[in-house]
Amino acid sequence: SWTVNGLRACSRKGFLDWLGQEQPDVLGLQEVRALPEQLDGPVREPAGYDTVFHPAERKGYSGVALYAAVSPNKVVLGGLDEPRFDTEGRLIIADYGDFMLYNGYFPNGGHDLSRVPFKLEFSEAVLQHAEAQRRSGRSSVICGDINTSHEEIDLANPKSTRKNTGFLPEERAWITRLLDHGYLDIFRRRHPGEAGHYTWWSNRKGLRERNVGWRIDYFFISPDLEPRVVDVRHHQDVMGSDHCPIELVLKI
Repeated sequence: SWTVNGLRACSRKGFLDWLGQEQPDVLGLQEVRALPEQLDGPVREPAGYDTVFHPAERKGYSGVALYAAVSPNKVVLGGLDEPRFDTEGRLIIADYGDFMLYNGYFPNGGHDLSRVPFKLEFSEAVLQHAEAQRRSGRSSVICGDINTSHEEIDLANPKSTRKNTGFLPEERAWITRLLDHGYLDIFRRRHPGEAGHYTWWSNRKGLRERNVGWRIDYFFISPDLEPRVVDVRHHQDVMGSDHCPIELVLKI
């Protein structure tokens, strides 16, 4: 999973080289910010991958994509039955048989916090959809840019950002709610108590070099999938975006 902060810009910074080197079976992209026809052919349809794009109606905004070397049984764009969510291009749901993959770009609450209610409503809709699938016997992987750091350990400067979106009590409470439903923050479960594991850094000069960042990109999994987890990690040395890629390895 990678929040690319504009796929056209990321492609000029080595996206295809990285894809060819890593060769993920499935790649979820967030913040694509382009229509498929605006992308160069090799970026839109790289060799060995089936690609699906869910752009926002507003040009140059939001957007998610799925690159699949292992194709899902079915793909749904949006799927939350809420036009106000679907028009922003924030979710792709891929059916991989015994588990559902939710590739999401969760809203930012905004500098003036005006979008926080929308963010929480979108987040709750994703949770309820995943819960409905679990009740029918399906496992779930929820990944992408959640746009919230859960605990103080998940960002470099928690005390100075308590009143900012991304670390508001109500935003953090939704992640707690997700975990209370049994989902696992599998990276934190594998790295308990370890600070400095961030996935996003402001573009202000020197912050990434000094690792002054936030962990806002996640893999949440239903608990039955935990025995199948081989590895989960952040690729903090990969440039091309203000976020780094994150990786989950599951036994199929």
